[in-house]
Formats: sequence, C-alpha cells, structure tokens
Amino acid sequence: MYKYDTQQSIYTTICNQLPVTMYQKQYDTVIIGKEGQHQSSFNAAVEETFELYVNNARIASILASPAQLEQLAVGYLVCEGIVSAHSDITDVSIDDQKRIFTTIAGNEEFDLWFEIRSSGCIGVNWEHNEVVKVESSVHFSAAVVHSSMHHIESEIYHSTRGTHAACLIDRDGSCVAKAVDVGRHNAIDKVIGQALIDGIAPREHFIISTGRQPGGMVLKAARTGIPMVVTKTAPLNSGIEVAKRTGICLVGFATPDSITVFANDWRLDE
Repeated sequence: MYKYDTQQSIYTTICNQLPVTMYQKQYDTVIIGKEGQHQSSFNAAVEETFELYVNNARIASILASPAQLEQLAVGYLVCEGIVSAHSDITDVSIDDQKRIFTTIAGNEEFDLWFEIRSSGCIGVNWEHNEVVKVESSVHFSAAVVHSSMHHIESEIYHSTRGTHAACLIDRDGSCVAKAVDVGRHNAIDKVIGQALIDGIAPREHFIISTGRQPGGMVLKAARTGIPMVVTKTAPLNSGIEVAKRTGICLVGFATPDSITVFANDWRLDE
C-alpha cells in the first residue's frame, strides 16, 4: 500500500512517457486470410476492476487500465461532484487487492448522495438538478486547437487499438497532462486528476479527448471549470445540451485541418 502525497504525484508522468508495459498483455494469435494462415501475436489492452471507497464507503467499481490510479481517484471525486475541490481530499491509498481508499473532509452533499444511492432509489437525475456554470472569459485560438491534435496520439493505442486518451492543453498548445485508459470517462478523470495533483488550474486550459462526448463527459469538464472540450469524434445530443447550458465551447470532428463547433463558439478566435 502507498499513501497519497499532496506535494507530488506518485505516478507523475510526462505527456509522451506513459508506462506502456502496464497497459498491454501479449497473446498468440492466428491470422487467417484468403491465401492461408500464419501465426502472429497481439498486444491486448489490459483492464482491471478497482473498487473505489470514500470515507470507508464503497461507491463505485471502475473498469480501468492499471496505471495512474491516484489520478483516477482524485479526478473521479472532483469530476463527479463528490468534492468541490482537490483540497477536500485528505488521503488516498491503494492496496494490493485493487481497492482505492479515499478520505474527504465533511461533505453534506456526499452524505445525501450516498444515502439516496444506498437506499435503492431511482429517478434522481443529478445532471439535470445540478446547476453548473463555467464562469470564465478565456478564449482559445482555433489554430492552436488544430496544432494540438497530435498530442492525443499514443504508442499504447497504436499497439493495442483498444484505449482512449485525454490531454489537457494550455493556450499556447502545450500538453500539460495526459492520460490513457481503456475507458474514455476514465481518461478524462485521470488527466484532470493529474492536473489537480500537479497544481495546474484546469480552468485555464482546454481538454482533448479521443472519445464521443455525452452529457456526463462534458459535465466532468464543467465541474472543474474547463471552458472548452475538443474531441476528434462526435458529441451526442446530451453533450451539446450540457455544453450550451454550462458555457463550455464544444468542438467535435477535430483534425489538424478542420474543426466543428457545436456550442459557445465565442470562445474560439480565428
């Protein structure tokens, strides 16, 4: 087991130096084609189940890549609105049974959320009842978005074809945090968690994701004050509605040559 260090991330990584071996496992395969068959091998993306605890209460089972787990926990708690700030998390520890234990300061909202969840009640739609607004006048350059798309490339994806990536980008186009995971939601949690641990203010940056953007994904960014979300794929209608409601500039189908803006285009300068 290791303990959380608020001054330095256990898994601090440079954007292009993620631990490839933790993300994949090699298997023998047989490739069969029209002209016959031959032996080969394949690097499969690794996923494992981690149990997340808050104040000794188990709140989630998360299927995730087995790396950047501290970042996953911190990002999850903030992005899901369980805590309002990184400073509310007082401890994180991970044991050898794949359990992530977190301790947070007294939080009446979490107590209510957990009580309702534990009672088995359904129909409580937190996304629509919650009021979130990105209070920021930050603008970004469209040219910077185009030039930043290469940051989401990863050796892990090209090896496994089974992972997602997320990057936090500053206004000059530099990647300040990066995460790769089998789940697109996890990649968002991890990259935001990395930034918070490293003392980087997400609200001064935009996020690039390889995954589709439903409402829940966009809301993760909104809760941390990120003013723009960029994806190389498509948003869903719920993602567009959340972006419009929260003030996030939502960009889809992003390439080095073109982008499509679905909400709050005033945040982008030509």
